[in-house]
Amino acid sequence: MAELFDEVDEEVRRDQLKKLWDKYSIYFIALMVLIVAAVGGWRGYQYLETKKAAEAGAAFEKAVELSEQDKHAEAEAAFTDLAAKAPWGYRTLARLRAAAEASARDPKAAAKLYDDVAADRGVGAEWQDLAKVRAAGLLLDSASYADMQQRLEASAAPKSTFRHSAREMLALSAWRNNDMTAARKWLDAIAEDGETPPGLRSRAEALQALLPPVAKS
Repeated sequence: MAELFDEVDEEVRRDQLKKLWDKYSIYFIALMVLIVAAVGGWRGYQYLETKKAAEAGAAFEKAVELSEQDKHAEAEAAFTDLAAKAPWGYRTLARLRAAAEASARDPKAAAKLYDDVAADRGVGAEWQDLAKVRAAGLLLDSASYADMQQRLEASAAPKSTFRHSAREMLALSAWRNNDMTAARKWLDAIAEDGETPPGLRSRAEALQALLPPVAKS
């Protein structure tokens, strides 16, 4: 008798499952199709992004080769094209390299390209600081100390990644513009920073020796 009841229960369960399948199978199949499509779409996206990155890497290497062959105009065009089309990882590098190539023909135009990177918050703070320092380096011989101070003072702050270069350029700009007080300020900052590179420290000491003695009160 117990076996008969078990068979009846099994039949009832199968009947219930069949009814559920008949009612909801279309939704289940649609869900499976969506999952398969989503996985396929994600794999396709990954493939395309990997392909784009590989193509951008190859194009970047070719642009570097043009630069190394002193074909700066062609290299600049190649880097500019990459900056417009490449995936994000290569875009900022290409913008910086395009500016570097432009510096040979037009330092002011190159400084403007660096300024554009420095103003772009999307590239990240360190890239912005690097662009600021590069632009300032191109303008060092022509810009006023006030302009250089505006450009570099934040980058010269303690713990800033490019503080050493920024301080050296500020000291040179102040010296060139006959602001000996400011020059001494930045040279002292270089001397007092235990992480100042030896070569920069030596240059700072040489410039310090050229400054007039401090007037005694």
